[in-house]
Amino acid sequence: MGLNMRSAQVALLWALGFTALASVAGQTAPFPEHRAPGPPSSVRLYVFDCGTLHIADLGRFQLKKEEVATSDLAVACFLVVHPKGTLIWDPGAVPDAAWKPTGTAVTHHIVLPDSGERDVTMIRPLLVQLAEVGYSPSDITYLALSHYHYDHTANANEFARATWLVRQAERDAMFAEKPPGVTQPSTYAALRKSKTRIIKSDEQDVFGDGNVVIKVALGHTPGHQMLYVKMAKTGGVLLSGDLWHYPEERTLDRVPTFEFNQEQTRATRVAIEAFLKKTGAQLWIQHDFTANAKLKKAPQYYE
Repeated sequence: MGLNMRSAQVALLWALGFTALASVAGQTAPFPEHRAPGPPSSVRLYVFDCGTLHIADLGRFQLKKEEVATSDLAVACFLVVHPKGTLIWDPGAVPDAAWKPTGTAVTHHIVLPDSGERDVTMIRPLLVQLAEVGYSPSDITYLALSHYHYDHTANANEFARATWLVRQAERDAMFAEKPPGVTQPSTYAALRKSKTRIIKSDEQDVFGDGNVVIKVALGHTPGHQMLYVKMAKTGGVLLSGDLWHYPEERTLDRVPTFEFNQEQTRATRVAIEAFLKKTGAQLWIQHDFTANAKLKKAPQYYE
């Protein structure tokens, strides 16, 4: 059996929480207990492939087909590994449990509470990718969502044992009697009972050293936020959440029609542009299909 195949099988077993058996000297022995890697000496950022979202109606983004390089949007998930702990940011659009990997692309059709329909093409489950870099959900210290839309919450339940970092307005909307129509409440229902840290300031310094900071970015949703990660070699990276979806929104100054508050979005964009200029940080537009394709994917990482 090839090493790549063996690694993939091990990762799958970890991700699903099964106890594997290995044959040793002709006898059956328990597979070694999973242990997360030791803490790194500096911050690492892993990028996982969580699918491709196919957009049929660009008008919702106030864009035309001829104005964009592609109408497809990337769905990226992220793991931050810090010497003091770990943070999962935006765990995908389709729950691992909702589809069966085949080794090739699988298109999953989603019907939202507001009757909207979306197609997301998946190739690999999130938890398998997480396991391949040595981690299971039980190893995650913090979970943070940029916002409550379905394509950013899919595997949230898997991380309910982590401490959830969220703004009060966002949490209130998620667990309202009638949640927003672009949510999938079943994908984050377990967070209701999670250990929760309500973020009350514009910035939440997650590990206390200024290297992993959740920044307020209101407008797209009531408690929308972005993640700033500062690394020794890569420098500063700002993960956009959905402040922009397409790079053309930024260059052409277009604001989607479905914002919670368009004026807040505009004000946030101005503030973030100033932050980028001041810090020299890279902006990673999370849904930018072309830019995302160029990023190193796990098990490689940025440091």
